[in-house]
Amino acid sequence: MKIPTLFKSLIVSAGLAAAVAAPAALKVGFAQTGAESAWRTANSESMKAEAAKRGIDLKFSDAQGKQENQIRALRSFIAQKVDYIVLAPLVETGWDPVLRDAKRAGIPVIITDRSIATADESLFACFIGSDFLEEGRMAAAWLAKKTGGKGRIVELQGTPGSAPANDRRKAFAEGIAGHPDLKIIDSQSGDFRRTGGKEVMEAFLKKHGKNIDILYAHNDDMALGAIQAIEEAGLKPGKDIIIVSIDAVREGVQAVVDGKINCVVECNPLFGPKVYDTITKLGAGEKVERKSFNKDELFDATNAAAALPTRQY
Repeated sequence: MKIPTLFKSLIVSAGLAAAVAAPAALKVGFAQTGAESAWRTANSESMKAEAAKRGIDLKFSDAQGKQENQIRALRSFIAQKVDYIVLAPLVETGWDPVLRDAKRAGIPVIITDRSIATADESLFACFIGSDFLEEGRMAAAWLAKKTGGKGRIVELQGTPGSAPANDRRKAFAEGIAGHPDLKIIDSQSGDFRRTGGKEVMEAFLKKHGKNIDILYAHNDDMALGAIQAIEEAGLKPGKDIIIVSIDAVREGVQAVVDGKINCVVECNPLFGPKVYDTITKLGAGEKVERKSFNKDELFDATNAAAALPTRQY
């Protein structure tokens, strides 16, 4: 059947109109630190799942724990002319040159999870994360109450130079300062990794033996690695050594239920909805909070079992 010329023109015009009317998908580049922990995996999945839900074209980069890889990813995003860049910075310093490039390209940058140190606050649109200082304070307050302000502590630090490691160490030290019988006798980095936590805890046990009363770990993965070392040394985690950790991933909360960790302070990794809501506001020309924090809770023997079924990560 021959289609009249007029109908052909109408069909072509309608197709062209539809093509013009269909908006291009929003392009967002996300530079992630790596996949060093269950927390980090949940953080990445939240960003990916929420992008898919909203029809956002997410360009995802895993830096594998190297700042140079994140900087390379940011330059790639700029070259691809993404609409927004989201950066979860591995460390605090060294970002100004590439952020200046993004600013010159007119691409707003949102910093998530970890803060950066810069003299030019105009280089990023806002920060969305957790209050690492408050997490350290919560851990110290719980421990002082639990122990009556007494005990010898070993500390498993996170990645050197990172905001959570810096802040969790500082706030915890300040929190126990009013309790002279709570003393940190050793402190080393396990790099936020389970293997690192196990290796450093083995070294602590070899060096200090039974003089360790308390372990303060900057994240659950290191605490879980340390538990393996403690058990292999013939000791009972949570009893022979009190363990306080931060993150509250499902496995960490389960360890509280099992009595192997005594307390975990939450660090919520589910940033996806908040990040993309912020991007929507920025796109509409609305003002956004310069700094915003996710709400964090604390779990111990009094509430961990009840909270476990609802954990999303």
